Amino acid sequence: MKKLTHKQKQEAIREKALEILENSPQGIRYSKLVNKIYEEYPEIKLKLIQWEIWNLDKKIKDVIKPERGLYILRKFYENLKEEKIFEEETKIREETIYQKFADYLVQELEGCTKTIPLGGSVFRDRWGTPDVLGIYKISKPSIIEPLPEIISAEIKIDTNQPIIAFGQACSYKLFSHKVYLVLPETISQVDLSRLESLCLRFGIGLILFNVNQVLKEDIGLDKAFRIITRAIKQEPDYFYVNEYLKRLDRNILEKLII
Repeated sequence: MKKLTHKQKQEAIREKALEILENSPQGIRYSKLVNKIYEEYPEIKLKLIQWEIWNLDKKIKDVIKPERGLYILRKFYENLKEEKIFEEETKIREETIYQKFADYLVQELEGCTKTIPLGGSVFRDRWGTPDVLGIYKISKPSIIEPLPEIISAEIKIDTNQPIIAFGQACSYKLFSHKVYLVLPETISQVDLSRLESLCLRFGIGLILFNVNQVLKEDIGLDKAFRIITRAIKQEPDYFYVNEYLKRLDRNILEKLII
């Protein structure tokens, strides 16, 4: 690369940024964008690239920043708000994920001692039923024996329902000590950023899954699921704990508690 003036360097950075954004329909993070440009132009000082990319949306009208640190071309963002993003997950039913995630809670996260897939309308009210319900209980005699913890999970394969999924997960906090929201990793970066921030504020665990990996029997569960935020334990309302547990079939309840 021939020696460029300061202005030429600025123009080169912005042109390369636009080129990268053209190939990133889901958007790209600030640090990743900076690194990609620096790989192309190692002769340009990193600080100059960082300065040019910072608030890029204020310098180039076709670029917007819908979330902190996320850049995307305006035309792609408009499409994200309207189009259906289903890909492979539309070919399977949510129920096929339930058992795999139930196993993941026990075997990988070790956050439950027993789990059962639920879903449907087991609780028979409009606030919804968790797709997976689990119990964490210390079975061995201990000096201090804590009360059992209830863990709930809301699983969605439709990436166009992040608000509905988050709302359902929030409602489970009425009767659960920990709640997980489980979504496909194909969710847009815009929605993922917002959900991550909300889950951190509300103490909800956010986990992404790879549809193709989940469906493979010879792939470990740690490869199929990825933690974004961990669930934080909070005390539920015990009125609702008892109210909802009474609605469970006796056989299901015994599988969890005994």
